[in-house]
Amino acid sequence: MNNTSTKSIKIIPAIDIIDGKCVRLTKGDYNQKTVYNEHPLEVAKEFEANGIRYLHLVDLDGAKAKHIVNYKVLETIASKTNLVIDFGGGIKSDEDIRIAFESGANQITGGSIAVKNQPLFESWIQKYDAEKIILGADVKAEKIAVGGWLETTSIDLFDFLKDYQKKGIQYVICTDIAKDGALQGTSLDLYKKITNQFPELKLIASGGVTSLGEIEKLITLNVHGAIIGKAIYEGKISLKALQRFL
Repeated sequence: MNNTSTKSIKIIPAIDIIDGKCVRLTKGDYNQKTVYNEHPLEVAKEFEANGIRYLHLVDLDGAKAKHIVNYKVLETIASKTNLVIDFGGGIKSDEDIRIAFESGANQITGGSIAVKNQPLFESWIQKYDAEKIILGADVKAEKIAVGGWLETTSIDLFDFLKDYQKKGIQYVICTDIAKDGALQGTSLDLYKKITNQFPELKLIASGGVTSLGEIEKLITLNVHGAIIGKAIYEGKISLKALQRFL
């Protein structure tokens, strides 16, 4: 086993919400949906009971509707656990981001908005501070995808990151859509490229993290955090096994 004592990584389980329930999609496809629990709070409490400190909460209804929808779920988890929550999905306006923070989000993630309305997203970085705003970089073949991954742009991932780093962004969640929810491993080569080019960015790997060995490898790449979803729900990675990284 690699020595993880000198370097660490934030372990960030994901809860994705549709109709107030905890679900997972495969490759972002709403037609490939599995409901894991009717009560997201139960899931969050189980994470916390196993020493987890961070949570990635995604409002999939909000992503589709283009405005925040499941803020009550956020409010419930934030008020009934001590988890540090980053919240994303459908945050498209000043009103959406206000509701997210008032409902208990510690950070928000903006993906499509960072592409479609750069001035607004930049204003949030200034208003709320770079510690509070995470750039969501969802990619297909190193091109940025938006709109719940339904639309791939011609924007190069590395140009996108460079541009936003100049504007003060510190945190980036990068999801390789081809890997997400497929349980076939994560994009180590892509993350290596990013950490080599942008060593100061706090990179959070998302999509396809399936084994403890992969988490070890992400640590060696100086990745700041790892979002883990389906691998936990399908029993590929146990919460007990994750405790050694906490």
